Amino acid sequence: MELPGFAVAVWMSVCLCYASVAGYPNGRVREACTSMVPCHGSSPQLSPEHTITVNGTEFKPGDNIEVHLSGPDFEGFFIQARDAEHLDSPAVGSFALADRRRSQLLTCGRTKNSAVSHTSKAKKQDIKVYWIAPEDAPKRVQFLATVVKKYRIFWVKIPGPIVSQPDVVSPTPSLHATSEAMSTSHSVSYISKPFSASGCGIVKFCIRNPTNCDPGSASCFFLSFQQEESSVFIEMSGPSEGYLAFAFSQDQWMGGDDAYLCVNVDHRVHVSTAHLKERSYPLLDSENALEDVSWRLADGVLQCSFRRRIHLPAYKGRFNLDTSYYIFLADGEASEGGLIYKHRRQPLVTNGLYNVTGLPQDIGGSRAPRLIKAHGALMFVAWISTVSIGVIVARFFKPVWSHSFLFGKELWFQVHRMLMLTTVMLTSISFVLPFVYRGGWSQQAGFHPYLGCAVMALTIFQPLMAGFRPSRHAPRRQLFNWFHWSTGTTARILAVVTMFLGMDLPALDLPDSWDTYAMIGFVAWHVGTDVLLEIHSYCLVRKVEVIEDDRVQILQSLTSAEAEGRLFKQIVLTIYVCGNIVFLVAFLIAINQV
Repeated sequence: MELPGFAVAVWMSVCLCYASVAGYPNGRVREACTSMVPCHGSSPQLSPEHTITVNGTEFKPGDNIEVHLSGPDFEGFFIQARDAEHLDSPAVGSFALADRRRSQLLTCGRTKNSAVSHTSKAKKQDIKVYWIAPEDAPKRVQFLATVVKKYRIFWVKIPGPIVSQPDVVSPTPSLHATSEAMSTSHSVSYISKPFSASGCGIVKFCIRNPTNCDPGSASCFFLSFQQEESSVFIEMSGPSEGYLAFAFSQDQWMGGDDAYLCVNVDHRVHVSTAHLKERSYPLLDSENALEDVSWRLADGVLQCSFRRRIHLPAYKGRFNLDTSYYIFLADGEASEGGLIYKHRRQPLVTNGLYNVTGLPQDIGGSRAPRLIKAHGALMFVAWISTVSIGVIVARFFKPVWSHSFLFGKELWFQVHRMLMLTTVMLTSISFVLPFVYRGGWSQQAGFHPYLGCAVMALTIFQPLMAGFRPSRHAPRRQLFNWFHWSTGTTARILAVVTMFLGMDLPALDLPDSWDTYAMIGFVAWHVGTDVLLEIHSYCLVRKVEVIEDDRVQILQSLTSAEAEGRLFKQIVLTIYVCGNIVFLVAFLIAINQV
């Protein structure tokens, strides 16, 4: 595992991202030449407010065409001309400026001056430039523009008019054309009732969360696929007033995926296809391959259905549906204008690869990856059971079990050492699992990984320090006892704080409120037991009437007063261990259900 290399890669990615449209109010945005997408941490708006107009519809090589971009106040823009038949191809031709104070030329690819952008974030309402047709121009050319109104409000690849060379039939320019982030252009109808799970596993492939839930309920996430000759009819529903989305993926990571979104836009659902690029916001498509689109919004449940062909060779980024994929199902919030926000919790992901046109199945999924579940489970076992019991044994059972031996050592010491070494082993294994899953350091987990590293360091340091402890009557033994206690206590406090933070991370996300109250209950249970045993020990000491100089010697041996308390301590320990098991089982069940 090369953490430094990964950190450098993350740093470079952040720098590049910052250096895009987001980070360059001066408009030098060559990094966006291909996608024309600003790296602003949000997705584009649906319906553009700005238009592109030209002063002619025909051109010959060498001609100049006047291009206008106009609309409400905007801060940034990016204009290109591309082959109308291949909008993903490089920029075509070059530009000349009409106003050098507000616009500047950029070179995209090998074509000099092939794009125009802003020079500052000063507000503007119109921009005029001139496009110069090259000698090798395609038959038809379309102008595209990305417009940034504010940092998080922008439109990508707003389509402008198409200009053609002579004798080429050109469609009528659309002055209200929409951007990449548009819904399907096919007819849309309204769904009259909730979906049904009948036929799941028999004639259609279904994913339900919770498992076997009713799609008509307000807490059920439902996704079904039913093959109909050369196409697949898809239904999706769930409790959301923002958006629902699913994606086909070749692995269990976001990136390079075929996605489908149903977005609530002003109480109407827009259905669109998209492409997921790494862990960024979806890049919505300008063309939509979906048919028979329907939707419904009722009682906080969003429903949408549509049909798509199994094979779509003409649409780039659309996967063939007769192949096995991991399937993601996500939900989140959307603004009134249709801007979607990052999902607040981990998407539901199938546990394996599935072919939705193959054998019909009725399956569930998990919102937490198995490695993260194992990480959480092992940490709970270590810091709720083994550490806590080990501390209680060492603190209160030393005089009770001092005359009982196991393998030549006092019983309390052997039990304490066994539990603490088990803690070190479980914590070490658990510590590695998130790095294996993420492939390096997580930048999205807040303080949790930093505190986790501190806990791991203290966990390793504690037994190493114990290996060098002085003999019982050595002068430095008191100093060792203090360091041993303070290190262990610090590790336990940090571990509890780290678990508090980790329970609400998207990768695990235990049930809201319940997890917090359960952890508070465990802390109160442990502190209460500790206080009870402290009070009991104090009461026993008060029964022993000894002079102050002999107090230490008496407390280090099994006195008659301690004999009276032996049964009480054993009962308390038994109840404490049973309580810890209850808390542990509750946490493990919760982890298994996410």
